[in-house]
Amino acid sequence: MSKKEKYAVGVDLGGTNLKLGIVTDDGQIIEKSALKTNADEGPDSIIRQIIKGINEIFLNNKFKIQGVGIGSPGVVSPEHGTVENPPNLPHWGTVPLGKYIKEEFGLAVHVENDANAAAIGEMIFGAGKDLNSFIMITLGTGVGGGIIHNRQIFRGEFGAAGEIGHMTINFEGPKCNCGSIGCIETYIGINYLKKRVSEELLEHRNSKIWNLINDNLAEVTPKIIQEAAEMDDEYAKFVIERMGLHLGAALASVSNLLDINTIIVGGGVAGFGAPLIDAITKNIKERVLTSIKNRVKVIPALLKNDAGIQGASALVFYKSLSG
Repeated sequence: MSKKEKYAVGVDLGGTNLKLGIVTDDGQIIEKSALKTNADEGPDSIIRQIIKGINEIFLNNKFKIQGVGIGSPGVVSPEHGTVENPPNLPHWGTVPLGKYIKEEFGLAVHVENDANAAAIGEMIFGAGKDLNSFIMITLGTGVGGGIIHNRQIFRGEFGAAGEIGHMTINFEGPKCNCGSIGCIETYIGINYLKKRVSEELLEHRNSKIWNLINDNLAEVTPKIIQEAAEMDDEYAKFVIERMGLHLGAALASVSNLLDINTIIVGGGVAGFGAPLIDAITKNIKERVLTSIKNRVKVIPALLKNDAGIQGASALVFYKSLSG
């Protein structure tokens, strides 16, 4: 006799998009939807979007939902369900997100940092199932990181551990949304990447990217860059290799600090695939301690863009992960 399936709602709150799904306790997404985050409108608007999205996936479903898991950028207190100062969600401060969603639906609500949630998803359902420890990095509007050590998420003293995207790689670099200078996110976060490529294309008039965007720089996206690279466009391939250089430099420092040598790469920008993975691997190995070099392994996330949804749902099923 097979076990009875359990169901949870997983919410992946990103700087651009809000993704939601009904997930079984073995990680299968049986219904999902996506909305714009409306980040510039502040937390009240975002909370309304989360409520709207959950109501949409509840519509016509007959599953008994055990709870809601939410992965959010920023410093998260799983114990209190609060989210503090997410870098790509303006006008936020400290918001008791879990409290608002619990009051709306009367369900148990578990809130976790979004990259931590993705790491948990990969640990329970994906590329980290057979790993004891690994570092998860998520590449999207922001650059997030999650640290799994001995099959537990490492949150640090106040819940802010793993913010790899806000490691400084250039103390004279660009200003980051977090308030610092030269963060890795300012080089490979989607909005920064699009801006930089749009500026540089003026010096690369022969790039196939121009044809793909119909000469409209506002149409530059990671997907367009990837398509151009697959067409053997030299500039597009350079952009991906440079991303690998920047990420490799940051991740080498992380490996040297933590002695965790398996990196799982996920998020939308991870769609650059093998060229990006290879470039990251090459640049980490050039920079880590000699004793670590041959143990470094960089692998793609198995859950792809659904890692955040599945990881958030796992917070409901695996209470020990929820702080």
